[in-house]
Order: sequence, then structure tokens, then C-alpha cells
Amino acid sequence: MVMRSFVAIALFAAACGGKQTPKGNGEGSADPVGVVQDTRSPIEKRRDVACDELAPRLSTCAVEDAKADQASGKISKAELDKDTAPEIVKKNTEEAKKACKVEMSSRQVRVLEVCMKEETECGPLQDCLGHINDGK
Repeated sequence: MVMRSFVAIALFAAACGGKQTPKGNGEGSADPVGVVQDTRSPIEKRRDVACDELAPRLSTCAVEDAKADQASGKISKAELDKDTAPEIVKKNTEEAKKACKVEMSSRQVRVLEVCMKEETECGPLQDCLGHINDGK
């Protein structure tokens, strides 16, 4: 079962662009061999921090959604147990982080940051994230 809480990430990941291509050091660089330098732009760093913080919250929301679905009879206890198993939640969290780290505008990154900070409940958080592509 695809958990509804990951819909917010999927929506903006699909609409925000393709895979990022890292900027590498050219030959003749003054950097010593073996030293790893973070070549992400400031906006990419902010995006990655927001994605890393947001994904676990969305996983928690997905578990809450699944529990509500089970309580209302939409899914069985066996489906709930399968969908909310720790290894599944962990895998979904990692996939959400990866899906989130796509090219975004500064406005889209700001939406992630504001939603994370301002919305403490799952429903409002998901609604807030629904604005990721407004005015794109």
C-alpha cells in the first residue's frame, strides 16, 4: 500500500525537475587529493536539511494515517502491521528523503522550511506542502 503521507513529496518531486548533477573540481584544483569538498549551493544545502527533517515527520504521519485506516476498517490489522513495520517505515523515510532532493526554486525550499516550522499536525503539514508548486 502506498501511504498517503508521501503524496506531498511525490507531488513536488515530480514537478520540480530532474536529477541534480554535482559540480566537480576540475583538474589542477588546489584541493589535496582525497579531500571531499561540499559543492552544493546554499539553496541546495537548505533544501537537503529541510528534506532530511521533513521525511521522518511524513513517515510518522503515514503511520498515523494507516492506523486511522485500520480503525475505520479500510485496511486489516495484518495490512497495518505490514505497512508500519519498522523496516518499511525506515525504507519509506529514506526514499522520501531521496525523492525530495531534486532541483527546487528558493521559494519551494522556503515552503519546505516554513511548513516544517509552522505545522505541528499531519493534516495541516500535508496541506502546507501542497503549496510547493504554487506560483511556479
